[in-house]
Amino acid sequence: MTREPDGRASRADRRTHNYRTTPGPPVALGQEASDTGLGGFSLLTLEKLSKTYRGSKVRAVSDLDLEVRAGEIFGFLGPNGAGKTTTIKMIVGLFKPDHGRITVDGVDALDRPLEAKARIGFAPDTPELYDKLTGREYLSFIADVFEVPPTERNRRAGQILEIFELKGALDDVIQSYSHGMKQKLAVTGALLHRPPLLVLDEPMTGLDPKAQHAFKDYMRKHCDEGKAVFFSTHILEVAERLCDRIGIINKGRLVAVGTMAELRQMAAGESTLESIFLELTQE
Repeated sequence: MTREPDGRASRADRRTHNYRTTPGPPVALGQEASDTGLGGFSLLTLEKLSKTYRGSKVRAVSDLDLEVRAGEIFGFLGPNGAGKTTTIKMIVGLFKPDHGRITVDGVDALDRPLEAKARIGFAPDTPELYDKLTGREYLSFIADVFEVPPTERNRRAGQILEIFELKGALDDVIQSYSHGMKQKLAVTGALLHRPPLLVLDEPMTGLDPKAQHAFKDYMRKHCDEGKAVFFSTHILEVAERLCDRIGIINKGRLVAVGTMAELRQMAAGESTLESIFLELTQE
């Protein structure tokens, strides 16, 4: 291993030997931490996940190994075009990987896609909702899809809408909503069936500071119930403060994963997530 003048391992060696970590074997549904040595059983496992778009010779995602455990908020970071959204779309079943395996709460998402999707709540970065429906009609539709009983759906939606201060607009057509209101409605719909795994693509986009604060608290509460959140973001400060573990992807490959303490230790002197991120993703 070569070293730089300050005694640190060279950037190339740090990327190869320190930052690169892979999860252990897939964890069976309900398997406890004592069985695996992990902090909790796995709610999402990605194994050698790869995707190349038609007409391209470059993999958008390449041999991605990743695990998200029960009880944790996992932040997924990377520059534009790094493969974040492609990864998320494969997890939720919008894209089919070229090869690899996706396991959601013990269910193979490629062999049993409907069962896996039933365990996921998903909110994209730009929600494509049914503009001619009212907010109430949209949530009723989502609740019907996931077979949430009427009394339970009203109670659950009410709790989340209270947080987002969206109750007053529930009977307005979605077409009249701002981007932030659509984002709040999409997240509310994603949470209605109390999914074990919540997958969010840039969830803070369009949310005002008050809504961001309330939603971060709700994400933590969701995980405290033994569930998990997997979300992408460009807001590094949010990821640094909120996430239990962070993964960084660059050019389709996972280049770092761990807690902030682990990432700092790996970085041998880099103290902030911003400095670690720039170190790993610069050309």
